[in-house]
Amino acid sequence: MKNILSGIVTIITLSILTTNAQGRKVSQSYETFEYTAITCRSHSASITDFGGVGDGKTLNTKAFQSAVDHLSQYSSDGGAQLFVPAGKWLTGSFSLTSHFTLFLHKDATLLAAQDLEEYPILKALPSYGRGRDAAGGRFASLVFGTNLTDVIITGNNGTIDGQGSFWWQKFHGGKLKYTRPYLIELMFSDTIQISNITLVDSPSWNIHPVYSSNIIVKGVTIIAPVKSPNTDGINPDSCTNTRIEDCYIISGDDCIAVKSGWDEYGISFAMPTKHLIIRRLTCISPYSAAIALGSEMSGGIEDVRAEDITAYQTESGVRIKTAVGRGAFVRNIYVKGMSLHTMKWVFWMTGNYKAHADSHYDPHALPEITGINYRDVVAENVSMVGRLEGISGDPFKGICISNVTVGMAVKHKKVMWMCSDVEGVSSGVDPKPCDLLDGEGSEKNKMDGGGCEFPSDVLEIDNVVLKSCSYQMS
Repeated sequence: MKNILSGIVTIITLSILTTNAQGRKVSQSYETFEYTAITCRSHSASITDFGGVGDGKTLNTKAFQSAVDHLSQYSSDGGAQLFVPAGKWLTGSFSLTSHFTLFLHKDATLLAAQDLEEYPILKALPSYGRGRDAAGGRFASLVFGTNLTDVIITGNNGTIDGQGSFWWQKFHGGKLKYTRPYLIELMFSDTIQISNITLVDSPSWNIHPVYSSNIIVKGVTIIAPVKSPNTDGINPDSCTNTRIEDCYIISGDDCIAVKSGWDEYGISFAMPTKHLIIRRLTCISPYSAAIALGSEMSGGIEDVRAEDITAYQTESGVRIKTAVGRGAFVRNIYVKGMSLHTMKWVFWMTGNYKAHADSHYDPHALPEITGINYRDVVAENVSMVGRLEGISGDPFKGICISNVTVGMAVKHKKVMWMCSDVEGVSSGVDPKPCDLLDGEGSEKNKMDGGGCEFPSDVLEIDNVVLKSCSYQMS
């Protein structure tokens, strides 16, 4: 399952006869790495050119930052690529630059340093108002960037190892004053590609693009223990035009969590996540969802298109999480083609998610949940089909569920659907849904040929075609 993009990265080894200083013919080998990217680079260097040592013991934070800073001079001259060869490269947090590619060899591992001093303290995100783990700021992610354009993190399935147990123990012990670092975070950036790499044991979230646009995450493998705390896979947060595809995730939290800020801070910042494509996702997460919308959704979430979603031993398929005080909206959500195996719930919507940034949230800020479409779903060994719980006085509306077949577990719940404060329609759903999903008249007529809507127009991010690039290493 790991090499989802096999064939995208090709390694060619060449032996070339050259003449040395003594006039003798000598054989010199070169490896050429061919891969696909949004942009190819005109300049290249290896981390070893900057004193990097891949022995798993030598700290390379300064080497990585020196390399990036040096290569930034080429940002207006075709950009630059930093190659990380085979080895274990211990490093703390370092920041990327624009028009830059970080490329990991298949036998390269970035090892996250287990030293708090290697992670600068950043202010809380403005749309959150505080850290997720503590009221204060947060540790910078291992690979970080802000206000960048044209950034690529790729390779031929090289690895970024967060060595998360160090952080999980501190988190569980209440010993952290700041929020744990993520593995990759890019802020206020445009044109991002993260592809063909493996992420393991993140301290917290794995990939966090935030306040960014035009993002492709492709062929990424993410693995964390299923009981590890908050190890979300991919969290697009207040982002526009994002494409996530061909990813395989085993996680202690949601495999993909779509976010846009928390309570009054997210409402004030007012930057939604919109125009998001998720396709060909495989997820294992026994205590969370394959795809979650929220719970931090106070900037709004709209136009999410998910298709070809496979989940095993996962708590729920697509879950909407919100609460009084969140405000904003989750609307125009389209899900088509889910294959689910051993699930607690297939459909889950929660309007009473309790966590708040602080006590100053507005109790009159009610979220608008509308236009939620699920079609073509097959599930087996399921405990309960649906748990749909809106908010009293603020029902979740425009729910559409069609062409769904659910095989129940031997010891399934006696009540297979639980619905309150929701309104919608259904067609071709077995077991039969609750009466609140039996809308008639105009609502029934909205179904496309008997099925729920799924858009046929092409989003801008789907028009981005990756180019063939190469890098030669002697």
